[in-house]
Amino acid sequence: MLFLVVALLLLGIVVGAAAYLPWPVALVLGCFIAVWLVVFAGRERRRRDRTRRA
Repeated sequence: MLFLVVALLLLGIVVGAAAYLPWPVALVLGCFIAVWLVVFAGRERRRRDRTRRA
């Protein structure tokens, strides 16, 4: 429960800070986060498929 509260607090801080960034900077950072999430999801899926086969 504490982890959830901390995660929501950090999310609020990040979203609030993004409101003050210029659009190009926010767009670049958003693309960076999206690419990171896609890479993370791909690695997790590949790892899960390898553990199922074993």
